[in-house]
Amino acid sequence: MIRALLVDDDRDLARLLTDYLGGHDVTITHVENGARGLLVLASESFDVVLLDVMLPGIDGFEVCRRIRASHDVPIVMLTARGDDADRIVGLEIGADDYVPKPFNPRELLARVRAVLRRARPGTTSDDSMKLAPRERIVVGPLEIDHAARVVKKDGFEVTLTSFEYRILLVLARRAGETVTREELATEVREPAQAKSKEHAYDPSVDRSLDVHVSRLRQKLEGDPKEPRLIKTVRGVGYVLSRPA
Repeated sequence: MIRALLVDDDRDLARLLTDYLGGHDVTITHVENGARGLLVLASESFDVVLLDVMLPGIDGFEVCRRIRASHDVPIVMLTARGDDADRIVGLEIGADDYVPKPFNPRELLARVRAVLRRARPGTTSDDSMKLAPRERIVVGPLEIDHAARVVKKDGFEVTLTSFEYRILLVLARRAGETVTREELATEVREPAQAKSKEHAYDPSVDRSLDVHVSRLRQKLEGDPKEPRLIKTVRGVGYVLSRPA
């Protein structure tokens, strides 16, 4: 059973999602404003947060920032504003996905399952991403404990969102090798469907990769403007550098 916190002042939408998602093993806890959402999240455990942008009082962007400052729970933002700028802002401040309104509840369910697959990489059916229990990946100053989903740099733990973690894991498993944008978008978006031509590549994820890589560099690089770990191969993709 998936526990979802819905922060949205649209009661009709809340009833619709509660009914639909409830039939697909997702239980909804609904609150109508950001302040209440933060209080509930501080006292209860959830698998995912469904967060509207246009909320009374504290808007969804600020709520997202506050959640991300102290929680790594996956966040799917919902908005009636479909501007690319809003989508980019949401991703920059820590959202894992962004769904414009109106949307089909079935699509939202698919997005929720996708972000949870990324947040729980050990549960994916994609054999290329499976590691032995407790196996660790070490690349220079970086250490990834995949079973515990813990990333350390120089011995200090680094807090990543599920999307950031997923990107880093793909790059780390192929350290020293250039991973194309298309390959990376495929791996982080729909790992369970990676072999399907229909779902193998999602251009919308490709467009957001730069945002997530930039955030990774802010957390991992000494100087994000002159990255030494995650390098861009112009026109191709990214590479996680191995130490010489």
